[in-house]
Order: sequence, then C-alpha cells, then structure tokens
Amino acid sequence: MIQRIQSLYLLAVAALMTTAVLTPLAYFAAGAQEYLLYAFSLKGGEVSYSTIYMGVVVALAAIVPFVTIFLFKNRTLQIRLCAVELVLLIGSAVFMAIYYYLGSRMFAQLEFSAQGIRIAIIFPLVALILDYLALRAIFKDEMLVRSLDRIR
Repeated sequence: MIQRIQSLYLLAVAALMTTAVLTPLAYFAAGAQEYLLYAFSLKGGEVSYSTIYMGVVVALAAIVPFVTIFLFKNRTLQIRLCAVELVLLIGSAVFMAIYYYLGSRMFAQLEFSAQGIRIAIIFPLVALILDYLALRAIFKDEMLVRSLDRIR
C-alpha cells in the first residue's frame, strides 16, 4: 500500500540501503594503488579483502523494508520489523565505521597514503531517521484503529 506515508519512508530506506550495497563506501590510496571499500569487499587491483559480515548486515537492512511494506494488514508485525530494521541500520553504521577505521590503519603504515569517504557511507544514518519516522506513523495508525474499535 504505497499511498501511506510510512510506505514511502520504508521505500526510501530500501532505496538508500540498496544504493549502499552497490556503490563504494570509502576509498584508500596507498602508493600508486587505490582501494575501494564496498559492502562485501575491499578491492584494489588484483587484491581483494572480504568484508562479508558488513555486507550481510547491509543487505538485510535493504531487504527488510521491502518485506515490511507489503505487511500493511498486520501493523503490529510492521512495528516489530521496523524495530528490527532500526537495529540492522545501527549495526550497518557500526560495521562501516569499524571497516573504515581498520582500512585506514592498514594503509597508514605505507609511505604515501590517502583516504576518504563517499556519500554512501552516511546512507544508514539517513535511513535510520526515515525508519524511525515510519515506525511512528505505523504506531499512530495502530492507535487510531484501536481507538475506533473501542468506540463500537
């Protein structure tokens, strides 16, 4: 049910997290080589390091809002899934910070190194706000339905 505002919030969360899965989150330049941090790996030339744990959490954070949108008849389950999504978004932000820190420590020992973040690394924080707004809107709908049941 896309016409509800919480569905639009959840759709935006899913789009942001899908973008975070597919685009680079940060870059590290070490000597003449440039490494890009993605959700599932840290790639540079022929070298690739796995970041599978972060990738799984970010991918789950991209899938759960799609599932939540189509459960519009069961608002209590929607509220629970929004709470799970909040935990996943916090976890993905923490994983991104940890892997960025570890990457900067790994390349800081080389003679020439530079690092930077891309815009996709802040998407979990924006999605966290949007998910909270969706949670509030779903809770308001549930309270409205309960109050109407009480009047009957």
